[in-house]
Amino acid sequence: MNTWTWAWQWWGTLVAVNCINLAACLVIFMKSKRVNEIEYTDYRKWMRVLGLVFVLVASYRAVFVSSYLEQLAWFDSVANSSLLIRCMAIFAELSFAAMIMLGLLQVNKEVPAPAGRQRGAFMTFLETKTPYVLFACIALAQFFATSATITKINLLFAIEETLWAIGFVLIFPLVLIQLKRVHALKDERSRKELRLFRIFTIIMTIWCIGYGGFELFFNLPVVYWPSSIAQLRSAVPVPAIRTGIEAVRDAFLVVRETKDLAAWGGLGFVIWHSGYFSVCVWMVLFFMNGPRRLKSRQA
Repeated sequence: MNTWTWAWQWWGTLVAVNCINLAACLVIFMKSKRVNEIEYTDYRKWMRVLGLVFVLVASYRAVFVSSYLEQLAWFDSVANSSLLIRCMAIFAELSFAAMIMLGLLQVNKEVPAPAGRQRGAFMTFLETKTPYVLFACIALAQFFATSATITKINLLFAIEETLWAIGFVLIFPLVLIQLKRVHALKDERSRKELRLFRIFTIIMTIWCIGYGGFELFFNLPVVYWPSSIAQLRSAVPVPAIRTGIEAVRDAFLVVRETKDLAAWGGLGFVIWHSGYFSVCVWMVLFFMNGPRRLKSRQA
């Protein structure tokens, strides 16, 4: 099997998975609208809308595969513009961060710390403020990622990735605290009521360990920061650094169509891209249900 055929099979599989994901998203979205208004809180409304935004953008990006720095595109079309897709990604990534922030805050609200427990200022910060810091980090990261897409300064992408890593490293202690707190309630009634929170805390623990480890031990020290420093030190930077209105125009209009996965980054790119537009979407589909303490039918 030649590489061109393999590339199309990979793309087709990813698109098919995202079509299924989009259908599931629409079912969850429409189903949630029929929930009793008493149970349909603002929290659940936000989770539903934010999830829809993320899945719609993910479906688009699964079809129009792109690479910001090199402006590679799966199709020779402005629909595959790196700057256009980066602008879409702003809404998707902010939605992803907001859903995690709201979920963590909901656990704090419905499964609070035991009464009378003494907490210092640092622990109070970790347990109550880090969800907001996560969102702030990812919001700030959007500026650096979009600027890097235009200017081709890889250092800006490195800062973006660092901000993502900082955000998830900071919420990790809270995630572990919530994991312990939710799983400590073992009576039958609590287990039924906290079923969604148990799943949520397990997902977040796995995500923080997997994503945080990937960023801290590989992506940042091996990929982003060395290449960023090398670009800045080079007499002839690759890619060339761009500025001004022409840089914006080119980032929007110039696409370099290719199906050569080696040009995209080979197996590493395939694993990253496939995971981003499958695993992350599955997380969001679960978040759309609004992880919460379920109402017990017992008196």
